Amino acid sequence: MNDDSSPEATLRKRLYWHSRRGMWELDLLLIPFLEQCYGDLDEADQAAFRSLIEEEDQDLFAWLMRREWPEDPARRRIVKMIVEHAETTDNDRYRNL
Repeated sequence: MNDDSSPEATLRKRLYWHSRRGMWELDLLLIPFLEQCYGDLDEADQAAFRSLIEEEDQDLFAWLMRREWPEDPARRRIVKMIVEHAETTDNDRYRNL
């Protein structure tokens, strides 16, 4: 994260802050996805991510651990994208979050 004060950088900083959760497991899924994938998402998927991180930790945990799936199709899609990213990416640098 740099000191850029553009609207995009401000939004990214806000998203990063909201992606830091009270649960380490969620941090390990949300932050790498934000940093590595968010910028390449289309507008609808970016909106779904922004909406997703407003959810309660217990709901996020259930969805991201694949214990349940969100009912909303857009939310289900972004959750699956996050899970797939975590399963296919080496995120060792995030172990010390």
